[in-house]
Amino acid sequence: MRSERGQGTVEWIGLVAVLSLAMLAAVAVGVRVPGAALARAVADRIVCAASLADSCGDEPALIAAYGSEVGELVRRHMPPLAFENGSRALPVDFRRCRRSECSDGAGEGAVLETDEGLPVTAFVHVIDCREGEAGLTEAAGADCSGARAGNLYVQYWTYYADSATLRDIPIAGKKGYHADWESVQFRFRPDGEVDQRASSHHGYNHSRGIGNWGSDTGVVQHDGWGPATGLLFVSGGSHAGNAFGFPEINRFTPGGRVHLTPFEQIAAGSTARFAVSPPWLKKVWFDPEAAGTD
Repeated sequence: MRSERGQGTVEWIGLVAVLSLAMLAAVAVGVRVPGAALARAVADRIVCAASLADSCGDEPALIAAYGSEVGELVRRHMPPLAFENGSRALPVDFRRCRRSECSDGAGEGAVLETDEGLPVTAFVHVIDCREGEAGLTEAAGADCSGARAGNLYVQYWTYYADSATLRDIPIAGKKGYHADWESVQFRFRPDGEVDQRASSHHGYNHSRGIGNWGSDTGVVQHDGWGPATGLLFVSGGSHAGNAFGFPEINRFTPGGRVHLTPFEQIAAGSTARFAVSPPWLKKVWFDPEAAGTD
């Protein structure tokens, strides 16, 4: 049974994070909010500051995989996840859970783990095309040519055990269509600018709007990059992501509470099978500017 002190701390974290995300959402639609930078920092750090985030301890593994500079950057830039109202699915480690029964979590508030106690998880893939690193990156099979040269790319991959736009409506006797892989990606440019995009069905998008239909359906592809918002909106059912999303946020996971796992070694040795192509078989795994999700 959770202690009153623990319950109160979690409630306090949830309140502060909700306020922070609300401020960030206001900034995203052009509203001037004093202290927006502080809100962004709070959204990422507040749980760790309260000494409750076991996932804050994943930084050593990230540093071991990518070095101090990139490892710390990867941890720092994991965005908060803002889930569409009414959803319950959470991204998990596919090696531990591949069923909706173990990957669903609370339907509102600060959702820190699934109902079965599994951490909210994202897998990290880094493509380093900066000077001095591009040679090793290309030797590993990635493309650092052209506009990619000089950039550092960080891909955060999320696995959902059950994906369907109308998940709670049985279709052909099935609760959902298939397991799903989604991603939010960051591009760090030599001039210090940071771009962001999120996978959305067959393509990538930055902000919601009717103009996304071509990319979503795969009829027209565009790279989807836009200025980094440091926030990821996750659509219910399909889990498609957009940098800007919902008018209300009442279900979220702070970025600092998402457990991050280096993906390269796992992918290299994995024999796991999925109904859709896993990240390491997609074009974007090797070409960080790829416009499609195939």
